[in-house]
Amino acid sequence: MDLKLKDVAQLLDVSEDTVKRWVSEGKIPYYKLSQQYRFSRSEIENWVLSCKQGGEFSPFETEEGEWRLGSQQFGLFRAIHKGGVYLDIEGNTKEEVICFAMKKIAAALRLDADVMTDLLLDREKLMPTALSHGIGVPHTRDFLLQESFDVVSVVFPKKPIEYGAFDGKPVHTLFFLFACDDRRHLHLLAKLAHLSSRSENLSFLKKRPDKHELLEYIKSWEGGLKIKESASPKMCSV
Repeated sequence: MDLKLKDVAQLLDVSEDTVKRWVSEGKIPYYKLSQQYRFSRSEIENWVLSCKQGGEFSPFETEEGEWRLGSQQFGLFRAIHKGGVYLDIEGNTKEEVICFAMKKIAAALRLDADVMTDLLLDREKLMPTALSHGIGVPHTRDFLLQESFDVVSVVFPKKPIEYGAFDGKPVHTLFFLFACDDRRHLHLLAKLAHLSSRSENLSFLKKRPDKHELLEYIKSWEGGLKIKESASPKMCSV
């Protein structure tokens, strides 16, 4: 789905002038149609995933390094609390790990495992959802939870798997993301990219923590982010 300038500004919770500045600086993918800016939704999603990997820019951070959307300060903590942690998931390929993981995750969320597996694999065919440094964020293009909360289910495969990552490294940690609206979906994608850009966080994840250990770590990490309160429109509850 193609987006207009105002759509992107609303999704990223910034002004239209900020989006125009990003365009002029070459920071955000776009094209022109009838002399108007247009944006591919899938390209914006991939951009949100990738732009923090260089360690310099995130669309959800201010120039002062503050994290916007203060109402979601502990959004990742809450989403993982809902989704849980799954250890030693079998599979020799990306497809097998996603399939075996969804048999467990879908049952907990009262979803159809086969349908969700197909949706996740369709997204992988479009572009691998691996970040750098052994982290993957499987998610779908169009599916949104029909609930009032977001879910992130953390999966530790029994062994690292090839995932098509840009840096060529196998993936050791997967964050399966299911959000309840588009803005929160992009916000969680950005926060996961931010999380995986720090070496201390990666070292912790390689220890394969259980749910309690991971939640304590994420709560501390999110609590340490500098937050800028936002006057955003009301979004779904957590």
